[in-house]
Amino acid sequence: MARNTQVTADHNAPPVTQILAEFIVNHPSRGWSDAVDHEAHRTLMNWVGCAVGAAHHETAQAALAAVQLLQPSAQASILGRSEKVDMASAALINGISSHTFDFDDTHLKTIIHPAGPVASAVLALAEHTGASGRALIDALVLGIDVSCRVGNAMYPDHYDRGWHITGSTGTLGAAAACARLLKLDVQQTAMALGIAASQPIGVREQFGTMTKPFHPGAAARAGLMAALMAQQGYTASPRALEAPRGMMQTISTKNDWSEITSELGSRFEISFNAYKPFACGIVIHPSIDACAQLREQGVRPEQVERIELKVHSLVLELTGKKEPADGLQAKFSVYHGCAAGLTFGRAAEEEFADDIVNRTDLVALRRKVVATVDDAIAEASADVTAVLSDGRRIHVFVEHAIGSLAKPMSDAQLEAKFHGMADQVLGAERCSALIAACWGVGGAADVRALAELGRD
Repeated sequence: MARNTQVTADHNAPPVTQILAEFIVNHPSRGWSDAVDHEAHRTLMNWVGCAVGAAHHETAQAALAAVQLLQPSAQASILGRSEKVDMASAALINGISSHTFDFDDTHLKTIIHPAGPVASAVLALAEHTGASGRALIDALVLGIDVSCRVGNAMYPDHYDRGWHITGSTGTLGAAAACARLLKLDVQQTAMALGIAASQPIGVREQFGTMTKPFHPGAAARAGLMAALMAQQGYTASPRALEAPRGMMQTISTKNDWSEITSELGSRFEISFNAYKPFACGIVIHPSIDACAQLREQGVRPEQVERIELKVHSLVLELTGKKEPADGLQAKFSVYHGCAAGLTFGRAAEEEFADDIVNRTDLVALRRKVVATVDDAIAEASADVTAVLSDGRRIHVFVEHAIGSLAKPMSDAQLEAKFHGMADQVLGAERCSALIAACWGVGGAADVRALAELGRD
């Protein structure tokens, strides 16, 4: 069979691998506004809470058991647990646990969860090397910028093809952050990005399984290893991102190079991070918010004959599981999200427990949700009408859900979320100290104290 080797490609792409390497190495420490720096601390705190909260989930347990078969040396902490493992394995496990609840940060423009890969890699490396908190925060900001800028350039084509963009761009963000922390030079940093570019991780078929949170964990491990290999002289193509057969043109037909280069060093993507009040896929949040508002208006599940839900097509593509069998699947069921929102007025991790997902009343209520596609409605919105048994119709339209950039969670709400996830693991007093350590990490001489507070 004849082969077509002349694949359409952009042969005049700018040298973005080199541009990003120079940015990572040369951008000054704390070279951004106080608002950006504060957002970095919010991102770190939210990530730590997610990682601690899920540290004993069966997903993390299984991954740790596999890692321990390798007899790793005790280099870095697993948040929420007493064990220590090697740096790469700590990055893997913390990345897995931080995404298990699907409660982590979200860069809304791309649906990337940037802290999972980047923070997991950089904390493991920083703990082992005794890096300062300022060095960690600098690396976090720059690594997230690399991940999200590459995501901006490829989204939505890359995502629509089935890639889990958190993992596929997360390898680059983790490599960038670790290269910064290791103080690699420009050439070495370009090699780290190049090595990472051969390791895009994750496909969307895995959503609703344990392998979805594996993606940010594996990206963290891959990025950390890429930086360590580059430090030791390992080489890669200096055009690994932009070349016709480089990472970006191979896995996406859309590559807007200006998304990488425009305002580089003056606009930071971490500024556009959002934080979830609900422990599930972000596109379900408007529907949950709407159903919680119905509850606030006095609507009760036993009154409901039907819930008419109108959403963008992406919502049903991503979260259209009508009969989720367990909590992991329910995080991708807008039907369960609506039922939880109306029944409890919230949808934290408890509302996605396996026994709640299979509770008779919840199953009956979600079967009353009639979802239809209306692409005139934005992906971040939902139109919900409760049709009651007495004939009344009560309508709520949510343009922007709580937790979005338009309605952001406050620092106090993030702290309450942290306690809700992590108190059961570390206790309220230890969690309060850990929260304080996260807020103050930018001024810490050594991040090891924070890592130690996070251990069980």
